[in-house]
Amino acid sequence: MNSTLIQVVDEEIDVYCWRMEELMRAGYSLLVAGALAGRTDVDLHAACRLLAGGCPEETALSILY
Repeated sequence: MNSTLIQVVDEEIDVYCWRMEELMRAGYSLLVAGALAGRTDVDLHAACRLLAGGCPEETALSILY
């Protein structure tokens, strides 16, 4: 495997894990955090603000998707 490709994949995994940790810290369940973490079109900060503002997880998910 090309070392540049490996580096890109490693960075993508790191970003996914970081996003997942942040979403779970915000209060998302493991399942929903995993789904949202993989969606780079979902604004992480907006997702966290929704729960911080009292939005239920299910409603936040429907807004973000």
